[in-house]
Amino acid sequence: MEYIVSARKYRPMSFDTVVGQSALTTTLKNAVKSGKLAHAYLFCGPRGVGKTTCARIFAKAINCQNPTVDGEACGECESCQSFNEQRSLNIFELDAASNNSVEHIKTLMEQTRIPPQIGKYKVFIIDEVHMLSTAAFNAFLKTLEEPPAHVIFILATTEKHKILPTILSRCQIYDFERMTVKNTIEHLKQVAEKEGIQYEEEALAVIAEKADGGMRDALSIFDQAASFCQGNITYQKVIEDLNVLDAEYYFRIIDYSTLNKVSDIMVLLNDVLNKGFDAGLLVQGLARHTRNVLMAKDPQTLPLLEVSDQMRQRYLEQAQRADTRFLYAALKIMNDCDINYRTSSNKRLLVELTLIQVAQITQPEDVPGSGRKPRRLKSLFKQLIQQAQPVKKSVPQVAAVEQPDTPQEPPKDSPQPLPAAKEAPTLRLSSIGTSWNNLRQQNKKMQILPGMQGTDAKKGEELEQFSQQDLELQWMAMCKRMPQRLSGIAARMKNMNPVIAGGNWQSPTIEVIVPNEIIKTEMEQIRGSILATLKLHLHNSAITLALRVAEQEEKAKLLTRREQFELLTSQNSTIEKLREVFDLELA
Repeated sequence: MEYIVSARKYRPMSFDTVVGQSALTTTLKNAVKSGKLAHAYLFCGPRGVGKTTCARIFAKAINCQNPTVDGEACGECESCQSFNEQRSLNIFELDAASNNSVEHIKTLMEQTRIPPQIGKYKVFIIDEVHMLSTAAFNAFLKTLEEPPAHVIFILATTEKHKILPTILSRCQIYDFERMTVKNTIEHLKQVAEKEGIQYEEEALAVIAEKADGGMRDALSIFDQAASFCQGNITYQKVIEDLNVLDAEYYFRIIDYSTLNKVSDIMVLLNDVLNKGFDAGLLVQGLARHTRNVLMAKDPQTLPLLEVSDQMRQRYLEQAQRADTRFLYAALKIMNDCDINYRTSSNKRLLVELTLIQVAQITQPEDVPGSGRKPRRLKSLFKQLIQQAQPVKKSVPQVAAVEQPDTPQEPPKDSPQPLPAAKEAPTLRLSSIGTSWNNLRQQNKKMQILPGMQGTDAKKGEELEQFSQQDLELQWMAMCKRMPQRLSGIAARMKNMNPVIAGGNWQSPTIEVIVPNEIIKTEMEQIRGSILATLKLHLHNSAITLALRVAEQEEKAKLLTRREQFELLTSQNSTIEKLREVFDLELA
């Protein structure tokens, strides 16, 4: 006797035997009963859910000469007999995956002109219609829009988005649903009973989950498991045959994680890897398991678990032991691991660190009395880091006789000067040479901002006399110390000439002439820091600063290069002699 696989042997022959598409089959039966049939139908959905099967059942029911009251085919008339014996001349099937050219469609369109010999309609079933070429779609479009009265088209596809909108608008569209795990298990039970095969419900649940919503895939896996198990399908044999990781590992890892048993988790991981399973698949399966435990926490989300009744009970028991915040954090960590797994050069280490982080979620901090939860692996090495940090030693300060024991701090809102040059520090190996880190630290200490505290600022008041040369020297030094973000105003300030405008050395006034109002506004924003810097480095706390926009006659004329050279030669004849000796020309 010829062996027939279960996917073909138990293929539904009527609407009532179709699994998991009750709403759709009811609509088709009502259309057959009422006689209100469209000229084109489109069946779309994932693979193995019954699109082509329903198309054949529908085509058979349309041409049945004695349909039942429910809209089913009688199975006894000549039309039904010819269909069952695969000799019907009224039902044509075309595989668009291999017949997708314009010529195939034109040949099919020619057959639509011939009326049916038996029955009312000629039914054309085009499977995988999205594989048709654009030219074939265009050739098919006109006939699909206005077909003969005796023609009905049933199109089937797994990728509806690839079909032209002009085709979609001319069809009644039926979306097939994925098979649920529960419906798949019930159908597999019926097949097993008819075949006389013993089974465990957990084993059928593994097959249903592996099928991923496709009944044809589920039946194919069932045949494979039945051959391996020799008529007795058990859970252990199914996971061995299908190379599926036992769900017991997931339950134990979550239980160990809630108890912070990192060592036990590492032993389980090593056992899984020794059995040949990929570490990435372990993380993906553990993430799905954690999601199911989270869904089992709330009765409203419990129906989202597509598992068997026994497995649902185990999820409920573990959900009572696991905290919701732990499950949220574990999902986040495992999702990050799944994202980084492909690019990681040491995949096992990445998975081990992930499992350690999951096991540390509920672990308290190392510091006694702290209620915070560790979020990173840093807490493992916290004590080592604290031991390695150097202890800062306080340097005793010797106060002058005339200074008070506790120096007064300046007001916080008052601007502070730039730091003065430090004394020669103690020689250290790290201080030999100049590094980028040293330069960055120096820039941080020399920021000019209103209210920025200086480092080495002197306390008290000083009233020392200074000259115009000292003022220009300290002004240029201040411009060079300004931070990078103030480089624009610093470059303009270098071209300014501050002068001692009035007053004596006990109350001097420094006047700075600026070229325009815009520059004056920018300098007003850092006016306090400029004044504090001059007071510090000129050792005179009575200095006042005045900013004034230059008058028209005070603005210097911009000279060209040749005019600048002529001005220099008029002031010093030696420059012209040097040009003649070296035979130079002005660029």
